[in-house]
Order: sequence, then structure tokens, then C-alpha cells
Amino acid sequence: QVQLVESGGGLVQAGGSLRLSCAASEGTFSNYATAWFRQAPGKEREFVAGIRKFGTTYYADSVRGRFTISRDNAKNTVSLQMNSLKPEDTAVYYCAVTNSLVLLPNARYAYWGQGTQVTVSS
Repeated sequence: QVQLVESGGGLVQAGGSLRLSCAASEGTFSNYATAWFRQAPGKEREFVAGIRKFGTTYYADSVRGRFTISRDNAKNTVSLQMNSLKPEDTAVYYCAVTNSLVLLPNARYAYWGQGTQVTVSS
């Protein structure tokens, strides 16, 4: 059983930055691809960014150039650095892992964290 714990959410003004972290037990992120998703009120969950276990990264068009996903195997964490935040980035952010070889936005994710709230004020 893989347990994922997100942290780092909060309230920030538009244009500001936040760094989200997803922690897991040792070895998790070296064995799985990891992604961040988000879900805003009244909207469907959407893919934000992902990273394969060998380091290939993927981004949604809406965040490319503003968000950066990275992995620290020594600390067993995957982070999402979010810069130039916009009010439309407001959502609950989730990390999830998969061992699927399908493109990460379309993969089936076996394990999910409980989410962390990000609120961007205008």
C-alpha cells in the first residue's frame, strides 16, 4: 500500500509562489511515475504536471512555464513549484502515482493523496 501525503498549500496573492510537496515511503517515486492533479469547485479534476521515474516531465498547457515538477529520491518527495500564480489556479491539489506506460495525463493512477488546498486571491 502506497501512502501519499501532500503539503505546502495555502493562500497567496496573484503573482505569488507556492511550493507543494508530496511525501511517500522510501522507494515509491523511483518505482512509479508521479503526477499532480487539481480540482476546483464545480469542475472536473485535471492533470497539472507529471514526472516519470527516469525524469521525463509533462505539463498541462495552462501551467507550462509557470510550474515545475521535480523529484528528490533521497528525501522521497515530489515537489511542484508554482510561480506567477493566478486566481484560476485555485483548487485542491493532489499527487498520485502510476506504473502505467500510457501518457501521464491519460494514465490510471493507483494511489492518491488526500489533497492540499491552494487559494490564489486577485
